[in-house]
Amino acid sequence: MRGSLWTAPEVRDSIAPINGLRFAMSRRRIGQESFKFGDRRGTRGSSLDDLATIIDWAPVEHALSNISNAAKGEPAWPPLALFKAMLLSVWYDLSDVKLAEALDDRASFRRFCGFSASEPTPERTAFVRFRKALVERALDKVLFDAITTQLKTKAITVKTGTLVDATIIASASEGDGDARWVKHKGKAAVHGFKAHVGADAETALVEEVAITPANVNDGKAGPDALPDNPGEVFADSAYQGNHFGDAVRAKGGTPRIVVTGMWGRDEAETLRRLDAWNQPIHRVRGRIEKIFGTWKRSYGLRRMRWRGLAKAGVQVRLTAIAYNFKRTISIVAAAT
Repeated sequence: MRGSLWTAPEVRDSIAPINGLRFAMSRRRIGQESFKFGDRRGTRGSSLDDLATIIDWAPVEHALSNISNAAKGEPAWPPLALFKAMLLSVWYDLSDVKLAEALDDRASFRRFCGFSASEPTPERTAFVRFRKALVERALDKVLFDAITTQLKTKAITVKTGTLVDATIIASASEGDGDARWVKHKGKAAVHGFKAHVGADAETALVEEVAITPANVNDGKAGPDALPDNPGEVFADSAYQGNHFGDAVRAKGGTPRIVVTGMWGRDEAETLRRLDAWNQPIHRVRGRIEKIFGTWKRSYGLRRMRWRGLAKAGVQVRLTAIAYNFKRTISIVAAAT
């Protein structure tokens, strides 16, 4: 019919503006059938059931509302379902192929994403298109901020301090033009990227993330990893200098940076003062190494999956979001 848009009743229309025009994105409806996953009374549910209810997903769904991830001529999968699937891929260290297989097979995965027991689930290519859309719209930062804001209200009671550090992650390929080589004393050279992280000193919840090529100096990129009102900021000697210290003070914080030397007339006394300054900082900032260890051992962040700085940013922020979910669940459980 001239002047009208029509879609089949089994899909949902989402009207999205592009360049001042509006068009209808046809989306599949999922979870319309009864969730026939068996009677779970008297049995312990999946940990994914707890993760599914810890935040309000409406702001996340709103942030994703203008994404169209459909193959040509097909209705699109709901973006929130695909985003939740991306989190599953981090928690269980799954490739796109393995994720599609697991989502088709595992009841807990289906429940978490909103699929009922017998309806079809996305193929690998849907995740590829969805990730491309996240990169094009730079939504990884938006999603990280929206989710972390909610999780912080559950996990952080009083802000006292911030841990800042960086970790190097190998590139997917030495042909990645956005990555750079870096060589640290006593270690093999690495071609890759660097994730700069600011985490709450008490809860180890990640509050800010910045991603750069691996050869960018920690102190130079450090200000981008600072949350607002950071409190005392604990960092190693790579963050010495006015650039980082001034950024901390500008946000209302106090720098607590490891120093490598002090002036003094008596060597023994000077070394004692140096140790007295550095040891408390080392004890606190060492907690951030557990974050990086979890990311690399459990969440597959030993190497980037895809090429390019923008896609590296998506992978690191998805990992930080997934980590924050699990960390918050642990904090809430310990407090009850």
